[in-house]
Parts: sequence; C-alpha cells; structure tokens
Amino acid sequence: MCRPNIILFLALGVSLLFSACDKGRHKGGIKPRYVRATHVTSVDYIDRDFAGMATADDAVNLAFKISGQVLSVDVAKGDYVRKGELLSRLDPRDVELQVAADLSQYERARAQEERMKRLLSHEAVSQQEYESAYAAFVQARSTYENSQSLLADTRLRAPFAGVVERTYVDTYQRVQSGQTIVRLVNPMSTTVEFTMPEKSLSLLADTTTRYYVRFDNFPDEIFSARLDTYAKTASDASGFPVALKISKADSERYGISPGMTCQVTLRVSDSAKHDLAIPLSAVYAPAEGGTYVWVITSANTVERRRVELGDIFGRDMVSIRQGVSAGEQVVTAGVYRLQEGQQVKILNM
Repeated sequence: MCRPNIILFLALGVSLLFSACDKGRHKGGIKPRYVRATHVTSVDYIDRDFAGMATADDAVNLAFKISGQVLSVDVAKGDYVRKGELLSRLDPRDVELQVAADLSQYERARAQEERMKRLLSHEAVSQQEYESAYAAFVQARSTYENSQSLLADTRLRAPFAGVVERTYVDTYQRVQSGQTIVRLVNPMSTTVEFTMPEKSLSLLADTTTRYYVRFDNFPDEIFSARLDTYAKTASDASGFPVALKISKADSERYGISPGMTCQVTLRVSDSAKHDLAIPLSAVYAPAEGGTYVWVITSANTVERRRVELGDIFGRDMVSIRQGVSAGEQVVTAGVYRLQEGQQVKILNM
C-alpha cells in the first residue's frame, strides 16, 4: 500500500542528487581545479650546480730516508700533532756506530791537516803535501756530517701541524727507505673539488663566471670561492676535475675540514636566447611527445602552449627559448591532470 510513496521518494532523491551535481559542475562541463602557478621570469644570470667535497690542502705520506727497524710509532690514527713533533723512530744503533767511526776519522784528518799547515809555514813540507792532507780532511768532514744527518733521519717528524690519518707500520717492523710510515693531513681545508661535464668547461674560461659553495653542514651560509685549477683532460667518463679555493678566514671560522660535502654553484651571465625561466615542475611532456606548459589566461582557464626548453640550472629551473613571454602565468603543480580550456583557481597567487 505504501509502495507508490516509496517510489516517489526515491525518484525525488535521485532528482535532487543530479541537480546538486549539475550545480557543482562548471557550465562548460569541467569542474574547476585548484592549481599552483608562477610567473615566467626574466633572469640576469643562470646558476649551475655541482656536487663537491672539501679536500686537504696539505696531505703527505711520510717515510724514513734510510732502512732500519722501527723502534716506536709515537702517534695513532686521529692524533693532532704540531709541526716538528716526533712521529716515529728507527733503532739508531747501527747509525750511531757509523757516526762514531766517521767522527774518529774526521778528527784524525783534522789533526793531520793542522799539523801539515804548521809544517808548511816552516817550509818543512811541500804545498802539494799540504793540499793532499787538506783534501782528506774535507772528505772526512763531509762523511761525518752526512752520517750525522743519517742519525737525525732515524727520527720522523711532522713537517706541518695536522692530523694523523693513518699509520702503516708497527713497532719492531723492519722497513725500507721510502716505505710509508704515517699519512699526515692538514685538518683545515680551503680547497673544494668537483667534476664538470665537457659541455660546461667553457664556463671556466668565462671571466664573468662567479663561484659559490654551500656546505651541507652549514646550509644557510654561502661561501664565495675562486677558481684554483682544472684539468683539460679526463681519465674517465665521470667528468673533468676542478678545484676551487675559499678564503682561509672562512675555513677557520666554520671549521671546514677535508671530507665535508657541499654544493658548488657556478653563476654565469645569461645570454639573450636564455632570458626566460620557469620551474621544471611546470613542464608538461605528454606521451605523444613534445614539451608544453599550461598558460593561465585572463579568464582563469588554461591554454596548452608548446615551448622550446633551454638549459636546466639552479635546483629546479629551466630556461625557455620560445613559447612564452615574461609575466605570463604558468601552472607549476598538477600539469598532467589538466585539460585544454579547463577553468582553474590559483591557490598561491
């Protein structure tokens, strides 16, 4: 008995539902979409970023000049040492014996030279005999001084203040001349190294190029740098090695040490053909090919515009060679969800 009323109620509900849906739709049949947008900007410069690392200004593998048995290794990995501080010693006994023998020979030669000199003054010996004694004296003196130098070489000392990066030998180990004993590294670094692709090498020769470094440990600080060295050949496909220098004052102030990672920025003046830029997120590249952007019209609808891209620079920017004009608005988020002519509402403008 109540069935007609139920059917009427259901029909009314469906009608209201469709009516609500129709009111929620744009008159063109496409619901407006909220988007984020930005203006196409003109740029006076372009930044190109590279991953870099601080490297040691001074790093050296230290070795004894003579062979012998290691008497002691007086430092350990991570130790800070001052210039001239003792690092390791060789057993000096063999050298000490040689020094004693050479000293004895030197003293005999000196005494003989002095005796011959007195005799020459009384014309008791010839000039030739004196010169022979003098030559023997000079040779003995040189031999003695050399053996003294060898005795000093049984002690390995730090040529500069630094940190022991590694030790390579143990006590009582016998080592050869030139064999690495300790690696010493300067703990403060003013050098930053990175690799650059071949196509960007011309930037290094451009006198307008400026160099900046941002260390991961100090993300809010930007350090000015200067070009130090770069190689014009590469040993592998990873790129060409380039070295920059930051100021010693900045290095000491922030404690820049070897191994710190950083971002290197090369800032170059923009040319006429690369005078516009947009975020990479604004580029729309559909499956059928081509590169586009969604330009927001004065009626708050979107227009798909084909563009020609230039170089990527900075963290997320790309230059535009043609297709848009400075000041136009382009969508930067959700570009793959839009349709030609769809009305949009801008969230961030």
